[in-house]
Amino acid sequence: MSKKYRIDISAVTQYLESQSAPEEGRYVFSYTITLHNAGEAPARLLTRHWIITDAHGKVQEVRGDGVVGEKPRLAPGEFFRYTSAAMIATPVGTMRGEYRMVGDDGEAFDADIPSFTLSIPRTLH
Repeated sequence: MSKKYRIDISAVTQYLESQSAPEEGRYVFSYTITLHNAGEAPARLLTRHWIITDAHGKVQEVRGDGVVGEKPRLAPGEFFRYTSAAMIATPVGTMRGEYRMVGDDGEAFDADIPSFTLSIPRTLH
């Protein structure tokens, strides 16, 4: 990918104890994603693709249009932040994926979402 298009992505997670039920194998986590257009041209987020893996190796794939009902357009230097949630069957898991983006010129590209960890507090040392 040229420096024309570069989307930097970071994630912060939080265990949602009030929505989880460990005795039923339900662990809910919020994740806040920040996208930063570090490229030289505007780009719009079209779709998302998540790969969510729990500690047993069970994989959920999630695909959809936009994020939280939006398809944000980021000019160079702009940020977009949103929060969503995921549920897994174990106290630890990972998420990764990509956003399908398109520039104003119609050029489509994928912005990779680096893998990040979902874990309840005091599970990982």
